[in-house]
Amino acid sequence: MAKRKRKVKRSSEPRGLTATEAASDVPAEARKLAEQIGVDGGVALAAYREPFGGHGVVLAMLPIEKVAPTPFQRDLSPTHVERLALVVEKLGRFLDPIVAVRNDDGTYQTPNGNHRLHALKKLSARAVTALVVPEARVAYQILALNTERAHNLKEKSLEVIRMARSLAVDSDRAESDFAFEFEEPAFLTLGCAYEQKPRFAGSSYQPVIRRLDAFADVKLAKSLAARGEIGKLLIELDEAVNEVIAKLKERDFTSPYLKAFVVARINPIRFAKNPTGDLKSVLDKMLASAKKFDAGKVKASDVQAAAGPPAAAE
Repeated sequence: MAKRKRKVKRSSEPRGLTATEAASDVPAEARKLAEQIGVDGGVALAAYREPFGGHGVVLAMLPIEKVAPTPFQRDLSPTHVERLALVVEKLGRFLDPIVAVRNDDGTYQTPNGNHRLHALKKLSARAVTALVVPEARVAYQILALNTERAHNLKEKSLEVIRMARSLAVDSDRAESDFAFEFEEPAFLTLGCAYEQKPRFAGSSYQPVIRRLDAFADVKLAKSLAARGEIGKLLIELDEAVNEVIAKLKERDFTSPYLKAFVVARINPIRFAKNPTGDLKSVLDKMLASAKKFDAGKVKASDVQAAAGPPAAAE
């Protein structure tokens, strides 16, 4: 079972660098990066230490054709890109730098700024302002800092699983070593399901998964293979639940809470304060219960009594 996060008590004492300190003693890797940006056809406007942790960073202007999104982030929203483009064009200003890391071939990737980048490209801009960090690993840590547009569960899960698959190619480290990057083990499991079925109703099963899922202390590639099997099980479970819902609708049940009602009825750990057992065994039990669910015995009052919020938008 995953451990609950405790609220961190923080000191009120001032932290980090002063404005003057941030501009002094710039790390060698940031100075080198500034030189490389110039060779790549960009311009390093300033190299400094970011004021909280003191890490080197370069504020730069990059040729827009040399910048692309990291391959593992969420899918692009054309509507959001169009909205951003209209605002930038109307104001005649682009004031929100993207974050970028440099590749060995002199190109750049942004883990946080895909929509802004595409909005500028839509406007045929020739350059983009970027905060370029020397450490390539930041591309895998930026998800927790991404505030460009709020993720829904599907987007978050797909971004995490894509990130995990990218890391697994060259890493021998355990899945648990990437707990910070992935945030929650449930995102990995749900991501595997969304890969197989984009219209999967993940929010209906997230409460169960979050109570039992945990980061594995085995090699990432091996853990992803195991999660892939759980993903298949989740899809099978969802299809069985949908069959129950179809039978209920045949009896003129039209409540938006039908899926929540069915999932709650087949959830063996619903009332368990400290549930035990592994996720697969619990999902197996839920699948068996869904397959033998007798829709003919359900009363309207049962659904009304179990009513909670309908499944969140995916």
